[in-house]
Amino acid sequence: MNNFKSIFAKAMGAASAGALAVCVPAAVLAPAAPAAAQSGTSASLARAERALRAITTMKADFTQTDRSGQTLTGELTIRMPGHIRFEYSDDVNMLIVSDGRQLAIADYDVQQLERYPVSDSPLGALLDPDHDLEQYGRVVSTNSPRVVSVAVSDPDKPEFPELTLVFVEKAGAPGGLELSAWVALDSQNVRTTVRLSNHRYGMSVPDSAFRYRDPRGTSRRPR
Repeated sequence: MNNFKSIFAKAMGAASAGALAVCVPAAVLAPAAPAAAQSGTSASLARAERALRAITTMKADFTQTDRSGQTLTGELTIRMPGHIRFEYSDDVNMLIVSDGRQLAIADYDVQQLERYPVSDSPLGALLDPDHDLEQYGRVVSTNSPRVVSVAVSDPDKPEFPELTLVFVEKAGAPGGLELSAWVALDSQNVRTTVRLSNHRYGMSVPDSAFRYRDPRGTSRRPR
């Protein structure tokens, strides 16, 4: 598990301590002042759940920036249920891929491969259809009525970061909400923020998009 956590942290830009630069407006991601529980909490959770599960296929550009100003970019591909691919820019010698059953982190710099069941990974809240947001999530107040923010954590897996999924209202997105960003906060209070842009939906995505070359024995990511 320690190897998995370190590789995942490297891939998602969490190696540097401290919070990353906020990738959506601060008013969106920053919680509002504490307030009494609102009657719309359950409705917001259900709405976020429907929007996430309404995605069939999606591509989006992603950007992540650490506190030192380093920026990593790439393309995200999702095919529900359970498939994801982080295609980093050419200068990042790594792939993160899920084939619907296992999440694989292939690090070609150190020729190392880690694989874990989708349900038993930090991205379970995003990928696992059995990971019920209404059971594991809580609504996070924001300063924008157009934003639904849901923090998801599993008390049975405290070693995994809490994921806060940020949705913004958009008419053309599945369920009327677009997944705009997510924030991972680990047990050391190290925060990783991923911003999505240029969303595209409903394209055909072949199984080959969720395959990878085993890094053990090769030092270069497949192109």
